[in-house]
Amino acid sequence: MQPHLGLNTPSMASLTPADEDELMMDINTTPLIDVMLVLLIMLIITIPVQLHAVNLDMPVAKTAPPPTPPLVVRIDIDANSVISWNGQALPDQAALQVQLRQAALLQPQPELHIRSHPQAKYAAAAAVLAGAQRQGLNKLGILGTEPLGN
Repeated sequence: MQPHLGLNTPSMASLTPADEDELMMDINTTPLIDVMLVLLIMLIITIPVQLHAVNLDMPVAKTAPPPTPPLVVRIDIDANSVISWNGQALPDQAALQVQLRQAALLQPQPELHIRSHPQAKYAAAAAVLAGAQRQGLNKLGILGTEPLGN
């Protein structure tokens, strides 16, 4: 059989759409997908295995004794400006200073809860606060200020 030289073939311009083969305009993506899958498998293989645990050497828990409640000293100042130490009236400021000095020596230091009557003189409350400061007592609480909160 002799090769056809195209002498009797119609020219490209004279071909009808039924005669021509459809032109393929799509890109063949199969090789691209194959390359992508190979790269993905290589990436998965090369990533080190990650552990989701953190190894810590924790200290062994020891049962601590329950905390001891602090010693509370109630200092009351009545309407006549008489100072009471845990319910016992003190005769003067010197007796208050002796009590404060003894409280400062205790370890741990006690909490001083000071409650003053509204009719008491300010000087009596100021003397208690100044004496506590001089002795180094720093755990103070002023009680009876609920009406002032409004």
